[in-house]
Amino acid sequence: MYIIKNLLRFICAAAILAGCSGTNNRWYSEYDKASVSTPSQLQYGSFSAGMYGTDSTESIAVLLPTSGPNASVGKSIRPAIEAAAMQFAGSGTRLDFYDTGSGDVTQTIRSAIASNPGIIIGPVFAQNARILRDIKPSDVPALAFTSDISAVGDGVFSMAVMPMNTIESAIQEIRARGGSNFIIIAPDNTSGRTMAGAAKSMTGIYNIKNTGVFYYNERDTESIKSAAMAATMYTARNAANTRAKEILSDILNKESLSATERSSVARQLENINRTDTLGKLPYDSVLFLGNGDDTKSLVSFMRYYGLGTRDAVFYGTPLWEESDIASDVAMTGSVFATLPEIPNEFLTMYEGATGTPANRMAAIGYDATILALGAVHARDNIASYLMNPSGYIGINGLFRLRPSGSNERATQIVRLNGDGTTTVVKKTASAFTVPIYNTATNYIAPAEPMALASSGVNPLNYINIPERLRGKYRAKTYGANHTSANTANTDLAFSSVTVLPNNNNDFSITAENYSPVPLENVSRTYIDSVEISE
Repeated sequence: MYIIKNLLRFICAAAILAGCSGTNNRWYSEYDKASVSTPSQLQYGSFSAGMYGTDSTESIAVLLPTSGPNASVGKSIRPAIEAAAMQFAGSGTRLDFYDTGSGDVTQTIRSAIASNPGIIIGPVFAQNARILRDIKPSDVPALAFTSDISAVGDGVFSMAVMPMNTIESAIQEIRARGGSNFIIIAPDNTSGRTMAGAAKSMTGIYNIKNTGVFYYNERDTESIKSAAMAATMYTARNAANTRAKEILSDILNKESLSATERSSVARQLENINRTDTLGKLPYDSVLFLGNGDDTKSLVSFMRYYGLGTRDAVFYGTPLWEESDIASDVAMTGSVFATLPEIPNEFLTMYEGATGTPANRMAAIGYDATILALGAVHARDNIASYLMNPSGYIGINGLFRLRPSGSNERATQIVRLNGDGTTTVVKKTASAFTVPIYNTATNYIAPAEPMALASSGVNPLNYINIPERLRGKYRAKTYGANHTSANTANTDLAFSSVTVLPNNNNDFSITAENYSPVPLENVSRTYIDSVEISE
């Protein structure tokens, strides 16, 4: 089931890049402005067999890579599409599959269009979605699996997980838990930089400060180590710790102290000797925008460099799925935004048919097929059907499509228990009657690296020495950086909807004390994965 991890990472790659290309008036003018009400059900088993396609012949073209380097992706989605069609389509509906994995992809897409389909399912990748959008008739809709906003529009809709949604859900949770300052740690690629830009664009909306942005190269131990060191202000806090030890040692060895004073200074020195760092960090939350394997390594190094379990709460995205991050005791109490769990009925059906476990993309393909069947059945009202503002509930939860080609998907917040189990601490919304998200972005500027905005660490603020000696012992402030103060980025453009009140539920976080492992014992082995690129 490595596909879900790679697909989620891939579809994040440009999900929030430069604005929507498709602006065909048909899809905007026909957008249903009716009031939002109860969403329609697309869930597994909610329809009877043959519900669609019994009164006329309808054709649905399916564009999937079933050969070439990404064949496993298409082959994991196809059984779900076929299963949905067998359950809900009658004899009047025909599915025609086209392989976009090799050969002349443009010609393959032209052949699909020439079959005059009522709707198209796919393609998977952004570059193919762009080709489809540019050559298909404007009134023929497509349900693609890319979340690159620049690749959708003009009737091409994304069914994928939109990173903007999951990032906003994570930031909502930070605020709900009382967080006020957060840093971003992300992969140093297009995906990471644009997702970091999205997170920064939300700071004003949620009244939260971003105090640092750090990047690392994926699966690169030295790069991950460097990012962890910088994010924890290790150099400055270690220097402050060293200076505090020097001051306390000098006082013990050189000054005439009372028994009470000597006991106090000795006790402080003993405590400081147990650690390598001193001083508070200028944040209470860390937002990780990479996968679970890299996040575990980052956290291991950050713990080693002095980030305590009470210093900050960790937050993540669906990229943590399909890793064993829930078993890592260092991650206990961390939370991440993700889609609801796939129903057991679908998992059982899929594995029984294919002999392999279902992944998230297969589940999305299943929902896309049911939605497509309903759309071709709607005929003249296909635009209104697809863009019903009340949305739909499928096996991946609540979602709705937008005229721009993007979508909104309701997410849940899951807490890691450190023993391999997770707990849902915030369930997904059940309807769009109250807006779930407060940002609608056409363009996000990639975020530049940003060193920690900090007033620094002065050792004298963290030790108590006799009043009469305070003028004698001095220390400088280490790590002060006032140039990275959180300011609005004029390049980040967004339009806001109604800002929802914070969720005030008190979710307690329990975490075992984490003992840093020696640096040489930090795991440097990573799970190899297939990089899916366009």
